[in-house]
Amino acid sequence: MWGRLPFGDGLRAELGAPRRFHALDSSPRSRVWRVELPETTAVLKQVVGGPDADERYAREVAALRLAARAGLPVVPTMLATDPGRRILVLEHLAHRRPAGDWIVNYATALARLHATGRPEDAGVLPRWQGPNHADAESFLRLAGALEVPVGAGVSGELTGLVDRLGQAPGHALLHGDPCPGNDLHTAAGIRFIDFEQASLGNGLMELAYLRIGFPTCWCVTSAPEALLARAESAYRKEWRLVTGSEIPDGLADACAGWLLRGDALVERAHREGTDHLARIPHQDWTWGTATARQRLVHRLGVVGRMTAEHPSLSGVSSLCTEMRRRMLARWPALRPVPAERP
Repeated sequence: MWGRLPFGDGLRAELGAPRRFHALDSSPRSRVWRVELPETTAVLKQVVGGPDADERYAREVAALRLAARAGLPVVPTMLATDPGRRILVLEHLAHRRPAGDWIVNYATALARLHATGRPEDAGVLPRWQGPNHADAESFLRLAGALEVPVGAGVSGELTGLVDRLGQAPGHALLHGDPCPGNDLHTAAGIRFIDFEQASLGNGLMELAYLRIGFPTCWCVTSAPEALLARAESAYRKEWRLVTGSEIPDGLADACAGWLLRGDALVERAHREGTDHLARIPHQDWTWGTATARQRLVHRLGVVGRMTAEHPSLSGVSSLCTEMRRRMLARWPALRPVPAERP
């Protein structure tokens, strides 16, 4: 599929000459092969495409090195690199079909991954970037387009939310795109792959994926409340076990932050530069397992419920609840997002 295997003299001297190789499916931003080497089977990944390819490669290498510090492995072993060609050679791991309650073990592994970040890692990876005030303004314009009245205090609540997320403490190693498909469920546990968007920040920003529906991912899932509670409890327990500290409150803020991000309605290649929330009243589009309107209705429901008794977001709760009601009334054929992983 990709033609000649980019396996240079340096990799051959370190790992031996490849015996056989086979191209694997991947995004347009990378090329991936399974490679049989003299001592093992490995995965070779080459980061390609776009002016940010060097940055994405550097992030992935840095994140894999930080994650390798975990007491129990959470990433494949990095066997070798070829920076000149933006190549990583990783341990090959066999993926198994996840169990129905997969998010519980996923959350445990995610906490273990996050806990590998340390305060002294500042500068090794960029800080996580949350929504900005333009995102909040876009969300309020969407409410207006849906003819939903905005309470007097809501704008101030959203300003406070953006500021809190921008100042959220933490030095967790964040995956950046912890989607189904970037988690390998192996016989020895879950391993995360594809760290091209890795950053440092507050782990709640990725724990929120479970409730808000994997916002940066092609596949959306909406797990039952009891299963979500088990998964979030497992995350907190593992974090406490590994770090000796408690996760602070802030999950509602994290979920509300993902709601504001119109870029989280489209795949990565189409993010930045377009107000995707402004498209919602006039256009729906499919990305993966759900449409943009389905995703937004799900997120509005989650945030409306989570912030109902939030001391700083009660007006946002009422607004989300009414926006969701108006969307379902205007587009009654909208279905809930999938309940199970594809």
